[in-house]
Amino acid sequence: ALAFGHARRLNRAGAAMAPLSNWVAGSRLMRALVERLGGVDRRRPLPRFERETLQRWFARRAPLTPATGARRGPVVFLADSFASYTEPEIGRAAIELLELAGWDVRLAGTVCCGRALISKGLLDDARSRQRELIAQLAPAALAGVPIVGSEPSCVFTLKHELVELAVGDSGAAAIGHEARMVDDLLVQAIDDGSLALDPNAASAGRRIVFHGHCHQKAANATAGSVGLLERIPGATVDVLDAGCCGMAGSFGFEREHYDLSMQIGGMRL
Repeated sequence: ALAFGHARRLNRAGAAMAPLSNWVAGSRLMRALVERLGGVDRRRPLPRFERETLQRWFARRAPLTPATGARRGPVVFLADSFASYTEPEIGRAAIELLELAGWDVRLAGTVCCGRALISKGLLDDARSRQRELIAQLAPAALAGVPIVGSEPSCVFTLKHELVELAVGDSGAAAIGHEARMVDDLLVQAIDDGSLALDPNAASAGRRIVFHGHCHQKAANATAGSVGLLERIPGATVDVLDAGCCGMAGSFGFEREHYDLSMQIGGMRL
């Protein structure tokens, strides 16, 4: 529970030591030890750490200039544990699209929503992390600056659990009010013409199958993601009614749940 709850710290350490950390984590001996001592099934592929983290990339680059000259003001991008350390290409793409749409992107790269800690019942640790997040993001949220992210669980933790665990905190309430998926802002930019799409893009004119994130579906908030895909020129989007993929956070990693996880994922997907 402690290991999964503090996944952000593990990811940060793994990225700092990549690619050595990936070699060690993928070795047969290490997978056997992790399965025996940590309960993580050796058949489940582990995330791969990226040396070029989102934070490092962001600090070294120059912002993109929107082709239309549109200026929308500031937006805060929440660098979640995955977009930061294991899948930074998702965060990079989101930030570049926001900039092309005219947003001045500020990166919140040192704070955590506490989702993983909450999922393991480590609420005191979660509140401690969230106090840091509120101190950093509340001034922007109180000024009406959007707080966006690409990981649904993190975005909806800001909208719901953050507010509930910091009940009565006006900063937390403001963050919850301003939190949204980056998809929503991109749809607005496409619709008002400030973000132009390439009719010859690789995804144009294709059929796209969308499997919604469970947390996103539970919050009835898939419309922005579906709408963004539907705006790809000529694309047709099929939204699957497929239930859960079987992972459910750390559930699918755990040795005692691996087979059930695969069974659930295979029922419809």
